[in-house]
Amino acid sequence: MHLLYPAVLAALLFCTGLYGVLARRNAILVLMSVELMLNAVNLNLVAFDVWLRDALHAGQALTLFTIAIAAAEIGIGLAIVLLVYRNRGTADVDRLRDLKESAAAPDPDREQKAEAAA
Repeated sequence: MHLLYPAVLAALLFCTGLYGVLARRNAILVLMSVELMLNAVNLNLVAFDVWLRDALHAGQALTLFTIAIAAAEIGIGLAIVLLVYRNRGTADVDRLRDLKESAAAPDPDREQKAEAAA
């Protein structure tokens, strides 16, 4: 088997996933794009494992660990997205930026609340 075919396919999959991460606004589509990028890495691991004829099949073993970690990451990420969608009503990534605090303008009510609590 030639190494070029799976390597080119993995590069195309990775570039498609990268485009999805950079261009999409929906958080679920961003998670799917990350999964596509991880699958491209898995394809490279298996292809190089077969090409090198490794007796231990280390590439395939690492691929199994990567699949397990990716499944856990997608499960946790999807739970977070569903929780944000339930609270905010949208899964738009640009609107999730409203969650960060602005460091330029401190809230005077927060200082009063902190003094009252102490």
